[in-house]
Amino acid sequence: MSVFDFRPARRPLLVSLPHVGTGLPPGLADRLSAPAQALPDTDWHLPRLYDFLEELGVGVIQARFSRFVVDLNRASDDAPLYAGPTTGLCPSTLFDGTPAYRPGAEPDAAEVAERVARWWAPYHEAIAAEMARLHATFGRAVLFDAHSIRSVVPRLFDGRLPDLNLGTNQGRSLDADLGARLAEVCADAGADGFTHVRDGRFKGGHITRHFGRPAEGWHAVQLELVQATYMVEDPPHAFDEARAARIRPHLRRFVETLLAWAEDRA
Repeated sequence: MSVFDFRPARRPLLVSLPHVGTGLPPGLADRLSAPAQALPDTDWHLPRLYDFLEELGVGVIQARFSRFVVDLNRASDDAPLYAGPTTGLCPSTLFDGTPAYRPGAEPDAAEVAERVARWWAPYHEAIAAEMARLHATFGRAVLFDAHSIRSVVPRLFDGRLPDLNLGTNQGRSLDADLGARLAEVCADAGADGFTHVRDGRFKGGHITRHFGRPAEGWHAVQLELVQATYMVEDPPHAFDEARAARIRPHLRRFVETLLAWAEDRA
């Protein structure tokens, strides 16, 4: 089974979907705790929500395997991204702190290294190759790392998360003008009742921080979207087309803003 699905870009933008996968290698499901077997921290339905990407000529790379195999948005050495609670490279807990493995079934260092080599490295190598190609072709390369999360996760943040969480690594992962344009898109969504924040609880994970190199012409941004804006957050995590129809125009404008900036600059 391939590690990821990939469609090359026709325009200078690649979208990464690292947490949409639900695949598990043989034997892993039996080692996971009962709550983890339901894969609760998946970024459900994002390919369906962003169904306009191919029409726009945007490239897409999306994981096939679950973040419980290896989290593609963490550093390969598992260096922490945030000072507060989080989950690691091969998560040992769920977002709510529930153990991810049955007692004694956690992966050891050798297994973690094998997972990095087999699943993590190919995904990152593919992003790097496509960004290099886009930069060589268009003079600019832009990466959009798309995520979603439950609106309330007390272990990770207080209260309800804003609907649109723009992560730019405190402005270090992209051009300042592009960051301002994207923040304006998120602010304009307030007319439809959506809230937003820039570099709040989610400032961009490893993908955004690693591939965001504006001095080299590589620009990256993360958007953490509250799942209640497009689906039912409780199991079975049903997609809600009525909700999606309200947020999708703002997401499309977000992507179109990335493209317009990249092509204007090119």
